[in-house]
Amino acid sequence: MNNVAEENFRPVHQILTRRRAGILLHITSLPGPGVVGDLGRDAYHFVDFLVSSGVSVWQILPIGPTMHDNSPYQSSSVYAGNPRLISLELPLQKGWLEAIPESEDVLSDAVKSYAIKLAWEGFKERADKGDRDDYQRFVAEQKHWLEDYVLFQALHQEEGGCWWEWHTTLRDREPQAIAESRARFTETIDVIRFEQYLFFTEWMNLKHYANERGVLLFGDLPIFVAHDSAEVWAHREFFDLLEDGHPRVVAGVPPDYFSDTGQRWGNPLYCWERLEADDFSFWIERLRAQSTLFDFLRIDHFRGFEAYWEIPAEEKTAVNGRWVEAPGERLFEQLYTDLPDLELVAEDLGVITPEVDALRKAYHLPGMKILQFAFSGGADNPYLPFHHTRDSVVYTGTHDNDTTLGWYRGLDDGTREFVDDYLGKPREAMPWPLIRAALSSRANLAVIPFQDVLGLDGAHRMNTPGTTEGNWDWRFDWEQIKHGTAERLLRSIKMYGR
Repeated sequence: MNNVAEENFRPVHQILTRRRAGILLHITSLPGPGVVGDLGRDAYHFVDFLVSSGVSVWQILPIGPTMHDNSPYQSSSVYAGNPRLISLELPLQKGWLEAIPESEDVLSDAVKSYAIKLAWEGFKERADKGDRDDYQRFVAEQKHWLEDYVLFQALHQEEGGCWWEWHTTLRDREPQAIAESRARFTETIDVIRFEQYLFFTEWMNLKHYANERGVLLFGDLPIFVAHDSAEVWAHREFFDLLEDGHPRVVAGVPPDYFSDTGQRWGNPLYCWERLEADDFSFWIERLRAQSTLFDFLRIDHFRGFEAYWEIPAEEKTAVNGRWVEAPGERLFEQLYTDLPDLELVAEDLGVITPEVDALRKAYHLPGMKILQFAFSGGADNPYLPFHHTRDSVVYTGTHDNDTTLGWYRGLDDGTREFVDDYLGKPREAMPWPLIRAALSSRANLAVIPFQDVLGLDGAHRMNTPGTTEGNWDWRFDWEQIKHGTAERLLRSIKMYGR
């Protein structure tokens, strides 16, 4: 595979052929009445803020149903939407829900779940023909994943435990046991199916609103699938599992910048031979679905398509793993054959070999540049702005980094002085000098985490890799947006031709 020189850079598609500015903010971080942000009016107000700021890209973390730690990167389905993100505004507006059940403080997950059950009853009684037809169309179009998912979730609610702990007839999906469960849990299944209809309806309404106003939705696709997910349960043949459903080996990354013992993610690894024998249909359908929800997608841990870190399942850390080659070139060839309009960005952070870089360039995928990584190692550091290329997305930091203000305050004196010198000893306080460095970069897309726009310190970071407590729960408040913030962003974005 030949490297593609930057002067010959010809993006396959159109979204990143012009300079754009984006904001990184997950839906859960929006204000609102619930335990987490949702797809209601605050999401629309945020789109309005982006428009007034000149921002044309909203980057969002994965939107699938989360588990006990609320990580969007460990989901019980690669297709389904997270019910916690559903707003009750739509069923109230439609008359399917007459009132929100009373809640002591915020709208709890339990109260929202109960309200959705009431909305389903209201839908059956009062929905008009157009909404009924829309619902039936959704069920028919999504049947290929929806029916496995709703049964999987119903079994979780009724049986408890993880799928490999269920009775062997359910664990192994014996036809009679599956049919009996569908009949037994019909009522629960109907509510879960309606829940997904609500989510997808609200999501596509928001996407239409954003796109109409010139804002693109930038999604995030984890490379691996959670072990306790509907897809692993329904398609065990595509994953490296033992006969009892436990993984033989699991995913992660070796020791790196974030952790001395690496990161043991615990996801089962793929059986790439079986995926390839099936013409990669699992990946094609997954990306086809996500491309409907988003205008373009970041593939997390892109280097895993060239080689992935395989850890024996019994190991407690990622130290004793090994690199195993993956058929990335054949996969992407098939993807672009079946989905020629696919728009992807490669998360190419970490241990990146020439082979990984060649794979990315062969398919004209923009890579990532993180400014918080730029100020160590001297002038050859590839994250320094003068090394950036147009086929890249530059960030001050990502959801895995500290906020820029928290990062800057945590630097040693020498590194902080180097940062100040490189940025021309700016009079503006951090994080704006680094925001300007991102916006002025040659990279065609510059993305700023919203915490940096708000000037927040490290107490407001979204995630600390390698830890399991205190992550994924940050939310902003409208009062944190200082007067003139939108105008300040707009001036900078115009100044740097975005």
